[in-house]
Amino acid sequence: MQENQNTGEALAIVDRLLPIVDEAERKLKSARNWSVLDMLGGGFIVDMVKHYKLNGAAGLMREADALLRRLQQVLGAISMPQDYRMSIGGFATFADFFFDGIFADAYMASKIFSSLDEVRRLKERLLELRTLLSRM
Repeated sequence: MQENQNTGEALAIVDRLLPIVDEAERKLKSARNWSVLDMLGGGFIVDMVKHYKLNGAAGLMREADALLRRLQQVLGAISMPQDYRMSIGGFATFADFFFDGIFADAYMASKIFSSLDEVRRLKERLLELRTLLSRM
């Protein structure tokens, strides 16, 4: 009986996580597009929009992180990612504004691309987990 309850709870958590991860992916795709524009000479306004999108995605991923921790507790021994924090921030954000040039923009773009890949991998794993839990 407990296992069925845990399965149901895990499935509910996954169903809460997926829309959050989808929205984070959309925001990162938008930030990626703004980042490309920035490398082509976008300037301050483009930087502001790009970082607004990144901040939105980071907030969503903090929310997802809390749900992932709860999911891991419910699932117990099943291996799940513990933390998918954004790999953007600190020096990268500072350099993007202060040194606003092609090298800083390219560095920031690489961080956005890697974060987008992480979010996509998380989404794939969640979809696989949902399928597995639905069959139980």
